[in-house]
Amino acid sequence: MAEGSRDQGSVSATDPEDDSPNMIVYRKIEDIVTRIQDEKAGGVSIRTVKSFLSKIPSVVSGADIVQWLMRNLSIEDPAEAIHLGSLVAAHGYIFPISDHVLTLKDDGTLYRFQSPYFWPSNCWEPENTDYAIYLCKRTMQNKARLELADYEAENLARLQRAFARKWEFIFMQAEAQVKIDRKKDKAERKILDSQERAFWDVHRPVPGCVNTTEMDIRKCRREKNPHRVKKSVYGVPDDGQSQPSPLHISSQPIRKPTKEDVQKEITFLNIQLDRHCMKVSKVADSLMSYTEQFMEYDPFVSATEPSNPWISDDTSFWDMEASREPSQHRVKRWGFSLDEALKDPVGRDQFLKFLESEFSSENLRFWLAVQDLKRRPLQDVASRAQEIWQEFLAEGAPSPINLDSHSYERTSQNLKDPGRYSYEDAQEHIFKLMKSDSYARFLRSNIYQDLLLARKKQPADTEQGRRTSLEKFTRSVGKSLTGKRLTGLMQSS
Repeated sequence: MAEGSRDQGSVSATDPEDDSPNMIVYRKIEDIVTRIQDEKAGGVSIRTVKSFLSKIPSVVSGADIVQWLMRNLSIEDPAEAIHLGSLVAAHGYIFPISDHVLTLKDDGTLYRFQSPYFWPSNCWEPENTDYAIYLCKRTMQNKARLELADYEAENLARLQRAFARKWEFIFMQAEAQVKIDRKKDKAERKILDSQERAFWDVHRPVPGCVNTTEMDIRKCRREKNPHRVKKSVYGVPDDGQSQPSPLHISSQPIRKPTKEDVQKEITFLNIQLDRHCMKVSKVADSLMSYTEQFMEYDPFVSATEPSNPWISDDTSFWDMEASREPSQHRVKRWGFSLDEALKDPVGRDQFLKFLESEFSSENLRFWLAVQDLKRRPLQDVASRAQEIWQEFLAEGAPSPINLDSHSYERTSQNLKDPGRYSYEDAQEHIFKLMKSDSYARFLRSNIYQDLLLARKKQPADTEQGRRTSLEKFTRSVGKSLTGKRLTGLMQSS
């Protein structure tokens, strides 16, 4: 985390809510912590402890803190001093460097002071996105002291499921934070990591520990003032926690949710859980493949034959694209999707011809009729909708189509008040049916394959035709000559 942010947090420690009961407590605790850190005024000496293989910077022992509390706050009972120190530690102002349990012990356990940036007086309410970024950072640092505990690993898995749609963004934020931290000094990085861990030990404590922020008076007061802007540890707001503008808040009292409201919310959340969402990487891959696929059809990107009409006065390219005799380049595009085949008038005619050979042309004719209905004048919509029903869906219709019961019921309900989009469900069902069944066979059919290979086969077919005609001429001439010879021999004999 950037040092500038920490300095800013320390300067903005004065909160406008000084009248809050918790703020009064925080000010008293911060005054004690400031005095403990002031070595010139008789505070506890912060030192670097040498261990077997490394050095532990900026630490004090729990016994030193207890002795200072008894000496400077006129406390005679050591148990009372330990209790007071544990309250200070529970709010995150001091923390043990080797344990997640925020208590004070009267022994040689090493403690470290929290940075003012993470003090509770900053009125932070960290969101789950902030916690997810922190846990991601921990997984990227392959050191034993930063390995996730069991409950943190469970929290990470749960958050990954909850934020599946924006997990890549969270991962990128964590990766950027790790890159910044790696540029810092090793000793400084150790201190910052421990301070950040202690901050989350306060707001996401170990199971079984007391959460000092759970029933916070600040939160109770904030419930009466919901328009207060929440701060974020890493600058990533939680979209689901955004508050509306005070100008658009109704002055009416909030109604208590009923059983029906809760049931609707449960139904909505279940639908959201089952909703299919693509990752950003897959969307980018699809966009790249789409661009590469259509690159040769864009005159701005690739050269066209006979010429590019965008940079020349020759419009023969457009005339060729609009002709009834499609080129191989144009036929190839029909194989991209059914949409591309239906966009081209020639492709649509060829697909209809193929469906007629399979005795299923009513599907495409129904789809085209519905498309035409959407472009009809409003006064003709009702009559045309009834004509489509009588032709394709009514009992004993001349060209019946195969619809599922759900689409049939929806369409019949829509026709009670017919409109341009009364057949939307039926059209979508027929389109999916053609796409999954008829279109795949169309691409394998001789109709499409002959058009696709027409240009390649044209020279060979012409040469073969010439060769066949020459052979026929030679045979006919040979037969006539042979007949004349036989006639001459018979006359001579």
